Amino acid sequence: MDLFNTVMNWVVPPASLVMLACSWPALFFINTCEWLYRSYYSEDMEDKVVIITGASSGIGEQIAYEYAKRKANLVLIARRELRLRGISEKASHMGAKNVIFMAADVVKEDDCRKFVNETINFFGRVDHLVNTATLGHTFYVEEVTDTAVFPHLMDINFWGNVYPTFAALPYLHRTNGRIIINAAVENWLPLPRMSLYAAAKAAVVNFYEALRYEMNGDVGITIATHGWIGSEMSRGMFRLEEGAEMQWIEEREVQASGSSVEEYAKLIVSGACRGDQYVKFPSWYDIFLLYRQFAPNVLNWTFRLLLARHSARRTSLVGTGRPTIEGSPPRKLLTSPTTKSPASPMQMQKLE
Repeated sequence: MDLFNTVMNWVVPPASLVMLACSWPALFFINTCEWLYRSYYSEDMEDKVVIITGASSGIGEQIAYEYAKRKANLVLIARRELRLRGISEKASHMGAKNVIFMAADVVKEDDCRKFVNETINFFGRVDHLVNTATLGHTFYVEEVTDTAVFPHLMDINFWGNVYPTFAALPYLHRTNGRIIINAAVENWLPLPRMSLYAAAKAAVVNFYEALRYEMNGDVGITIATHGWIGSEMSRGMFRLEEGAEMQWIEEREVQASGSSVEEYAKLIVSGACRGDQYVKFPSWYDIFLLYRQFAPNVLNWTFRLLLARHSARRTSLVGTGRPTIEGSPPRKLLTSPTTKSPASPMQMQKLE
């Protein structure tokens, strides 16, 4: 058996690459034809019902506006009720038929059941569930002095996707609906300072890849993967509670640069309506898959070179362009109290 595995290790990879290279033109042609067909027969979202979690800012907010332009009925979920109120008014003006919103915590299963049940009571159906609630970080594990943040990161990034999905699945089956997930390139390309975030995103993607087979086409799943984009999360506004921020104080006002959140949101909604299994923004990140699989040392050397340039790394905020402050000691992450106010009742706003 050892000899067999040794031979297969040498034969299978190059043989597979040759087969892929030979079949690539045909696969590209087939995929292009499928894309054109799905684009022509894209799902009409008028009067359809869309639940969006994490809708109070960033990607979730922009996705709400994209669905509003398609005249969908929206259910906006987040912890910040005041933000949701303003977004719901704007979405109504942009074309949403009806907009309802609710302050809820997606890491609480009861809250998820509540907003799904309220949606069914009001609209009688769910067509799309869009999970965008996420929580990122930019710290090295060794510089953390308060590990209380660890379960929060895993809860929001993993269970914050699973619980809404679990609550909505019975109703999505009835409409042959779709689940849309906001993932990140870190789910397969782990980057420094994002270890827990990368682990949680990898868990989320694998969960939905397995769920896709379980659904057997009855419920569609679109996994959207993004690289660095200019969102609220990338600007340091990491929220654990209403009005509480999980961040380093002096990084509060750092402005991050990145690709357009609006463009990413438009791609997500367009892809979901076409029935795409994957949406990638930008798509050139895929080249790193080849490096990870066939030349992992190249990625290792690259990261080492990047880290070598910032030997005093404690205060760097990767991706924002902020310079490193040499000689600074590790800083403690600020976390909020674990107590939360009860979720507010669902608010309703209709477009007259």
